[in-house]
Amino acid sequence: MNDVVIQGIWLIHLASTLYMVGLIWFVQIVHYPLLAIVGRSEFLIYEQEHVKWTTWVVSPMLFEFGTSLLLIWSRPRGIPAWTAWAGLSLLVMIWLSTVLIQVPCHRRLEQGYESEVHRRLVDSNWIRTICWSLRGALVIWMVWVTSSPSPTSTQQPDRQSSVPAASVWSLQP
Repeated sequence: MNDVVIQGIWLIHLASTLYMVGLIWFVQIVHYPLLAIVGRSEFLIYEQEHVKWTTWVVSPMLFEFGTSLLLIWSRPRGIPAWTAWAGLSLLVMIWLSTVLIQVPCHRRLEQGYESEVHRRLVDSNWIRTICWSLRGALVIWMVWVTSSPSPTSTQQPDRQSSVPAASVWSLQP
């Protein structure tokens, strides 16, 4: 793949991952806990609508997963293979948690509110919240790695600076 395509994949991956990090924290701290205070008579229709509309809101998960797979084989320069594999592994955990725990909880809640099922939904969602947070940290680190100048860079020293370029590089970790 050419560099422009790889850069596009990387930007879609970055945007979808960071979007999902923000969304999962909103869901974990605000949205899921508030399900407990929806009136019992309104809960059934509320949960059904919630599931219907959430499908659209979480659609970036598909872009995130697709680009994660592509990054295994085609990464921007400087991104080590282990980071792509780690990110994909975290996504697999997220998807497994979604399919095996959260979706069944929502299916039960679509039949009516059950406090035990709601508690399981909120508590088990920490799996996804932690995994997506780790993914967010990972992609931010990847941005840092790809945007940091290399100590072996052939850049010309800044003529206006009194500090030689070599000594600036030696200060970096």
